[in-house]
Amino acid sequence: MSKHTAPARRAVPASRAGTAGKTVPADSTAPAGRPGGSGPRGFTGAGNGASTVLASPQLWRGTTVQVCGLWPFTTAAGTPLAGAPLGPNLKTGAMVCFDPITWFRLGILSNPSQFVFSLNGRGKSTLVRHQLVIVDAFGNIPLVLGDLKPDYVLLIRQLGGQVIECGPGRGGLNILDQKEAADAATRLEAAGHIKLANQVRADSQARRASMVSALISIARNDTLTDQEDTMIERAIGVLDEKHPGTPELSDLLAVVTQGPQELREVALDDGDETVYRQVTRGLRASLTSLVTGGRLGTMFSTPASQQMRRDQPVVFDVSSIPEARSDMAAAALLACWSTGFGVVNAAHALADAGLEPERHYWIVMDEMWRALRAGHGMVDRLDALTRLNRTTGTGHTFITHSISDLLALPDEADRLNARGMIERAGAVIMGALPASEMELLTQTVKLTQAEQAELISWSGQETWGRTQTRSVVPGRGQFMIKIGGRPGIPFMLQLTPEELEANDTNQRWHQASRIGRVEAT
Repeated sequence: MSKHTAPARRAVPASRAGTAGKTVPADSTAPAGRPGGSGPRGFTGAGNGASTVLASPQLWRGTTVQVCGLWPFTTAAGTPLAGAPLGPNLKTGAMVCFDPITWFRLGILSNPSQFVFSLNGRGKSTLVRHQLVIVDAFGNIPLVLGDLKPDYVLLIRQLGGQVIECGPGRGGLNILDQKEAADAATRLEAAGHIKLANQVRADSQARRASMVSALISIARNDTLTDQEDTMIERAIGVLDEKHPGTPELSDLLAVVTQGPQELREVALDDGDETVYRQVTRGLRASLTSLVTGGRLGTMFSTPASQQMRRDQPVVFDVSSIPEARSDMAAAALLACWSTGFGVVNAAHALADAGLEPERHYWIVMDEMWRALRAGHGMVDRLDALTRLNRTTGTGHTFITHSISDLLALPDEADRLNARGMIERAGAVIMGALPASEMELLTQTVKLTQAEQAELISWSGQETWGRTQTRSVVPGRGQFMIKIGGRPGIPFMLQLTPEELEANDTNQRWHQASRIGRVEAT
C-alpha cells in the first residue's frame, strides 16, 4: 500500500469502543496514544475506554491545609459540618449535619426552630430522637412536652432525665400550678429585680388564663366570649393574691361562684346578684364539668403528680390517654406545653438576673395536629404559648404527619395562622409525602419540581415477597432539609446499633413474637 493510499478502516468491538450494540470504525491514521475523538462519555476509538455509565466521584471533606495539594480537584463544602450528624447526602455522599440550635448560632437560621413533616412509619420521630441525643450532648436540655405513644420515654430515662406520667389513673396535671413562677419571682424580688419579678408573675398569669380558656373551649367544643376570658384572668389574679398554697380548678370555681368585686366589674351586674349569676352561669357550668369529671375527666383538677425540673431532660408521658379520646389528648398536650413553657420562662428570668446558670432548652412538640383540630382558636392559643416564651436560648421542634393537618383546618383564620407558624420556622424537614400534599406544601415551602418528585418517590408502598422476613418501607429514614429558598438537602438518616435498639417503636409486637416462640417450644 502506498503511503498516499487511504488507509483501510477496521471494525472495533462495541465493548472496546463504549457503544453498546454497534461497531465503531477506528481511524488508524490517528497518531499513537491519541484518542480518535472525545464525547460526553469519554474518548472514543480503539482502546480509549469510553464509558456508558459515569459514576459520581466520591467526596471527601478536609481543611484547606489538608487538601491544598489536590488542586484543582477541590470545591467548597455543600453544607457546614456543624450540628448533629444525621447521615450521608443522597446526592453527594457527604455527611449532613444539622440541628436548629447550632445553625441558629452560626447565623444560618433566623430562629432556632424546625417543622418536621412525614407520613407514618417513615422515621420522623426517630430523626428527632437522634437529634435530641446530640443536642443533649452539646449541653442543651431536651424537653418533650407531651408523648402520646410513647416515643421518647425510654430515651429520656437513658439520658438520666425526668419522666412525668399524666393521664387517667396515672397522674394529674394542675394547670393552675404557679409554684415555679412564684418561687422565681420571690427570689428575684429578694435580689432587687422587682421589674423582672413582676414580668414573671404577669407571664404566668397570662399563660394559665390562656390554658383554662383552652380547656373550656375543648370541653364545650366552642369558643369563649371576651367577657368570660377576662373573668378567668381576673379570677386567677384573685387566687394569686389571696389563696394560700397552690390553687386548683376547684378553687377557681369557688372564686367565680363567690363573685368578688374584680369579677363583678367585668360582669357589669350593677350590684345585682341575679344578673351576676346569669352572666357567669355558662362559665360556672364549664368549670364544674372540669372539676367533677365531665368530658375531659378529672385529670386537670387534681394536684400535679410531680413538679417539673428545669435542670435536666424532661418528658411528659401521656400515653395512657385512649386514642379514641382525641379531645382529652388535645387538652393534655396543651397543658403539657403550657407547663413546660412556664418553667422555661422562670429559668430564663433567673438566669437573666444572674441567680442561676444560663440554660438552653430544646422543646419538642409532637402530634401537633391533635391539639390544633380540637376546636376553633387552638392555633391562636398555641401561637400565644410560644410567643409568651422568651425565645432566647430556646429551640423548638414541631412534628406532624403532613401539612394538610395544619392547612386543612375548617376556619380560614386558623389556616392562615398555621401557615404563618410554618413560615416563621427556621427550617422545614420533610420526609415521604404523597403527591396530594404538594399543592398545599408549595404554597408555604418553595420546592422545585425535582424536589417534589423526590419527596413523592419516598412515599411508595413496600413490596411483598414470600421469602422476606421483614418488609423494607420505601423512603424510611430519607429526609430533605429546606431553609428559605435554598435548594433542599436530601439525606439518609444513619443510626448506631444502640440507637436502633432504643428506637424500636414496635417493641410490643416483637415481645409478643418472642413470647409466642417460647410457648411453642
